[in-house]
Amino acid sequence: MDTAPAVGRRERKKAATRRAIADAALRLFLEHGYDRVSIKDIAEAADVSTTTLFKHFPGKEALVFDEEADREAELVAVVRDRPDGQGIVDALREHVLASWLAVAAHPRRAEFTALVDSTPALQQYAERMWTRHAAALAAAIAEDVGAGHDDITCHALARFVLEIPALTRGRRDLRAAVEEVFDLLTHGWRPPAPGLPPATDA
Repeated sequence: MDTAPAVGRRERKKAATRRAIADAALRLFLEHGYDRVSIKDIAEAADVSTTTLFKHFPGKEALVFDEEADREAELVAVVRDRPDGQGIVDALREHVLASWLAVAAHPRRAEFTALVDSTPALQQYAERMWTRHAAALAAAIAEDVGAGHDDITCHALARFVLEIPALTRGRRDLRAAVEEVFDLLTHGWRPPAPGLPPATDA
């Protein structure tokens, strides 16, 4: 008997439960503050038991960064599964433009950023997550080009790419800013054209 449909339903149900828990957690964190919300509060808001919550998330911080594993897998896949003939930097450019611009445009992005920036536990978690993502991306790049996993140029490229959201945050034209950064990676640094002299009082 073919059980594929049942497995599909089970996985969809698990994904929906996980999404409901993460959504409830973020809503409560934004409304009340991270430290004022308990795991029990989140479980009740999502209509699940605390046991079910911990089946989906290892801890409270992970509720804020619920797509962490998916994002890391996507970064690795960008390198490993890119089309024949496409360079690594060009593939990463496409990925950042497709993913970061959408994230930056989210209506609650500013609230989310403020939540993380104002919560030491979340800042520390985000830094550890960033380091893991950088290591995974660097390893994928090194493997693709046949370099050692400790190759400094592969690590530098991975770290630079992952800094792009921070480097471009707040820019008036995000797409243009991202393109400029990748142009630097592609062509090397060149001195920018001199700007206009500062205005002076008559």
